[in-house]
Amino acid sequence: MLTVGTTDKVTKLDPAGAYDNGTSFVEQQVYPFILAYKPGTAELNPSIAESADFTEPKKYEVKLKDGLKYANGNELTSSDVKFSFDRQIKIQDPNGPSSLLGGLESVETPDDQTVVFNLKRENDQTWPGVLASAAGPIVDEDVFSPDKLTPDQEIVDGKAFAGPYTIDGFKFNELLTYKAYPDYQGYLEPAKTDTVQMKYYSDANNMKLDVEKGTIDVAWRSLSATDIEDLGKNKDLTVHKGPGGEIRYIVYNMDTMPFGAKTDDPDEKKALAVRQAMADSVDRQAIAKQVYKDTYTPLYSFVPDGLPGANESLKSAYGDGQGGADVEKAKKALEDAGVQTPVDLNLQYNPDHYGPSSGEEYALIKDQLDKTGLFKVNLQSTEWVQYSKDRTADVYPMYQLGWFPDYSDADNYLVPFFYDTDETPSFLGNHFRDDKINKELTDQASIADKGERAKAIETLQNQLAEELPTLPLLQGNQIAVAGKDVKGVSETLDPAFQFRLALLSK
Repeated sequence: MLTVGTTDKVTKLDPAGAYDNGTSFVEQQVYPFILAYKPGTAELNPSIAESADFTEPKKYEVKLKDGLKYANGNELTSSDVKFSFDRQIKIQDPNGPSSLLGGLESVETPDDQTVVFNLKRENDQTWPGVLASAAGPIVDEDVFSPDKLTPDQEIVDGKAFAGPYTIDGFKFNELLTYKAYPDYQGYLEPAKTDTVQMKYYSDANNMKLDVEKGTIDVAWRSLSATDIEDLGKNKDLTVHKGPGGEIRYIVYNMDTMPFGAKTDDPDEKKALAVRQAMADSVDRQAIAKQVYKDTYTPLYSFVPDGLPGANESLKSAYGDGQGGADVEKAKKALEDAGVQTPVDLNLQYNPDHYGPSSGEEYALIKDQLDKTGLFKVNLQSTEWVQYSKDRTADVYPMYQLGWFPDYSDADNYLVPFFYDTDETPSFLGNHFRDDKINKELTDQASIADKGERAKAIETLQNQLAEELPTLPLLQGNQIAVAGKDVKGVSETLDPAFQFRLALLSK
């Protein structure tokens, strides 16, 4: 038996009512998905599907494998697939992932093995990612309610599972016991460990102590950078790192930042120069090393490393061209635009939502900018409840945000941030709008050729690097600390941002 510790929490076992990391982890272990990511990559493959592809520009057809069934003995057919997506849209729980299904028009089931997804957009290349996302678990229509959330215990008692594992015991956010499912037919290998316990911690310090003592075999999300560094010195433990999808960045409010459109001295050219000079002045590597002990890595573009189309457009365009700062280049950008220095910057961060190190992170950013002599930074913090309201109400001229993706595709780092219309405002709400970029963001999602689509995504990043509506800073790593006898941990840390219990063994 393996025991894994985490500080993540589960909200609901019903996929229609959960849209968070802790619950998504459980879903990946116990529910079947049409598509799944190949470990170590962002490559999607059929899982309970025999095949899955476009048959027409707006039709995505799935052929299910023969003999699929849930742990309770119920057959898993196309009817369950249609039921799963229809109920997500019908329930539309505010804490659920139904918003990811905005591109779905309807679901048809010509026979028990065939599912046809009718889509709103031609050749929607993001749809396969949605099928592998938090919106994609296929649930048993004989156990789950069609129009309301199903209680956790009913799901456990109904044995409505068909992933690598079933849930054998469940004490909400205290202990969850997984049991290998012998009839699993998904993409991953069958589970290597018959029984796995997930122990939930409210305090990361206690989790650290338990992995040191060997009470748990693996500590997974979230230890502090200092704790990870300390545990790495223990000869009986191994720190495993893999690329992750979390990013951290600064958002510029185009109306209220210095020289913004609604300030007393609006000047688009000067506002851009301020953003460019900040990009020239920030040393990401120093932040990653000094604050996060290299548990984060520098991020030099808008799409994180590991995804198709990702590039490092900011690395060559700003600073010394190698990722470091260049004060003289920053000074020239401001001088050329006629900006008098030092420029007063009001920079806001959040001390609780993104972890206790946010204060150190932004103190170092302030120090880097102040030391150039080109800026004078007024650094302020606000608790998350108020912060989340203020940031879209034009209260902060520039501010901290982080992002964890819905699915493993560059689109999810671009469209929510930078596609902005009157009908569909951006998630950022920072008044950045570019009609050309809007069109290119829409077009890239329908490019079927992977190479051509990657080029389009690279072009978008280069254009965004010129305008700098945000300043990307850091990309998070996935980190697990495990005993020396635990095998397969590295394989569980991949760009698809999923931790895979099935691959672990002792």
